[in-house]
Amino acid sequence: MSFSEPSVSDVSRETSAAPETSDTPLGDQAAVDAARQLRLRDKQFPRPGSNRVIAVANQKGGVGKTSTAVNLAAALARGGLRVLVIDIDPQGNASTALGVEHHSEVVSVYDVLLGGQAMADGIVQCQTNPNLWCLPATIDLSGAEIELVNQPKREYRLHEAIGDLRRYLRRTGKPQLDYVIIDCPPSLGLLTLNAFVGAKEVLIPIQCEYYALEGLSQLLRTIDLVRDSLNPELSVSAILLTMYDARTNLARDVVAEVGQHFPNQVMRSTIPRSVRIAEAPGFGQTVIDYDPNSTGALAYMEAALELAEQVGGNYG
Repeated sequence: MSFSEPSVSDVSRETSAAPETSDTPLGDQAAVDAARQLRLRDKQFPRPGSNRVIAVANQKGGVGKTSTAVNLAAALARGGLRVLVIDIDPQGNASTALGVEHHSEVVSVYDVLLGGQAMADGIVQCQTNPNLWCLPATIDLSGAEIELVNQPKREYRLHEAIGDLRRYLRRTGKPQLDYVIIDCPPSLGLLTLNAFVGAKEVLIPIQCEYYALEGLSQLLRTIDLVRDSLNPELSVSAILLTMYDARTNLARDVVAEVGQHFPNQVMRSTIPRSVRIAEAPGFGQTVIDYDPNSTGALAYMEAALELAEQVGGNYG
């Protein structure tokens, strides 16, 4: 059997039947992103009535915890709000992503928790946005879990430091912060406990993969214990689904399962798998600054706006 060349009429019929490029997944995504850009352009986010302190936590690694912390912070800052990121993870990845030096000679969160240093002395303004600041983490923080064990009021160190910072800003006539975002380590030790006592809210990133809810019950149990014994104001205010791929049944199943378990906390916004999000820290930037029109950046901008509108300007 031989294969004959298609006739001109066959080619023209196939060409006319081929789908338009705008109907491809890439074309659809480009249209969605263009609409997002228009909706978010020059958007001023609502300012809370008093500053919101949010711990971004999940003891399971690889769920996009630090990416979520820094990109939500950068998005809120781009929306006109004053935001501080406290890097309480000894790995210091949030400090890296924000382009902040975090070698052992700089004043860091370790010095605040264990050295009696004022938080105001360690805060660094990020070069990419005048509304964004960071208290960095250094390698010294890796031993803080052990050093905190025998310290008085060991769970309240961060809470007291944040309170001192509020009083300092009030005393010096400087504007108060709108948001304090705490990037927790992927564990439930004393550093994370300090974050939970210092915060009023917990935001939990959950990866859209198998075993998405694995370990979540332990995290929620810890939050309940902190609420009962140390911080009655603490609550899970948001669950953000990360690494979402709408093309897979798995991702859709995870969204449905998380929504079934946490109907009031799961956010409408989802964060897609994105090369740009992964690349940005290598340049000492968040994806909001690295590629602000990328799908990942726009997704984080939408999530930040949803978070800001969650309670509007009436947060106490």
